[in-house]
Amino acid sequence: MGIAAVVLYCLTFVGTVFLSIIVGIFITALLLPPARWLTRRGLNRGAATTIVFVGGLLLALGLFALLVPPTVNSLSELHSSVGRVLEEASSLAAYFGLDDQQLLAQAKEWLSRRNQQITTGAVAGVRIAGEIIVGAVLALILAVYFVHGGDRLWHWLTGLFPASARQLLRDAGSQAFSVIGRYIRGVALVGAVDAFFIGMALWILGVPIALPLAVLTWVGAFLPVVGAFMAGLLAAVVAFVAKGWLIALIVVAVTVLVQQLEGHVLAPQIYGKALDLPGAVILVAITVGSVVFGIAGAFLAAPVTSVVVALLSREQAGGAPAPARA
Repeated sequence: MGIAAVVLYCLTFVGTVFLSIIVGIFITALLLPPARWLTRRGLNRGAATTIVFVGGLLLALGLFALLVPPTVNSLSELHSSVGRVLEEASSLAAYFGLDDQQLLAQAKEWLSRRNQQITTGAVAGVRIAGEIIVGAVLALILAVYFVHGGDRLWHWLTGLFPASARQLLRDAGSQAFSVIGRYIRGVALVGAVDAFFIGMALWILGVPIALPLAVLTWVGAFLPVVGAFMAGLLAAVVAFVAKGWLIALIVVAVTVLVQQLEGHVLAPQIYGKALDLPGAVILVAITVGSVVFGIAGAFLAAPVTSVVVALLSREQAGGAPAPARA
């Protein structure tokens, strides 16, 4: 445990590089199966890797083009709804004897007192945004290398260790990558099902920015427990602002129903028992990940924990290598 604590402490100083490697491995887990499918049909590794990454880039650009126009159009509608809600809030404040002008003046005074903190936070936000861009580019480049020749790279790395440990490391790496692949593909599939049903409900109810909220639901699936709650809460808030409390309650009911269907029917079938972690373990892992690496650490905590648990279970079972299914 002491060695692990020292390693985590050291990783905080190279967090961007370390997280880029992990994200690169996750991207590889998604894109390696189609690349292998292409190589089995006669393409060489370079051509298969190029086709897979170009196709993924085109898909990402298509999703971006699909999301931006309806989001811009819906935000104008949502803006008018916000004005209506603010008027209702002002009337409610007056009903309780509160002066909204006085509250606004107090808010301005509070902001002026914390102007320095806000400026410092903005500078830190720019720095973090730069780190995210650099980390994303590095992760993408690493993913290209991993898809093209990750097996040869891993064989070379394990070859640097003593001969007695090489096969053990290769078996452990194979199982870890198998767990990561099943986790990432499972989360993507489960999140897509959640996003489809919740997005359809929002669209039928006429809630603005239904499509971006559906995409946010899919992204929230990668942050177990917390992500689903935050995505559902945001959808309910938008529904309340745009359509009133009745539609908001319906959105909450649909979200809870979909989440129950996911938790009790869909997720166990997709993940299997190998990735069935208790909720308490996931929450602790997300907390630790967020403390060490921030938001990115929170997203990566559950899959990393799944890998650790799988390797510990393998060790307790006698070290028998598990077949790779990545």
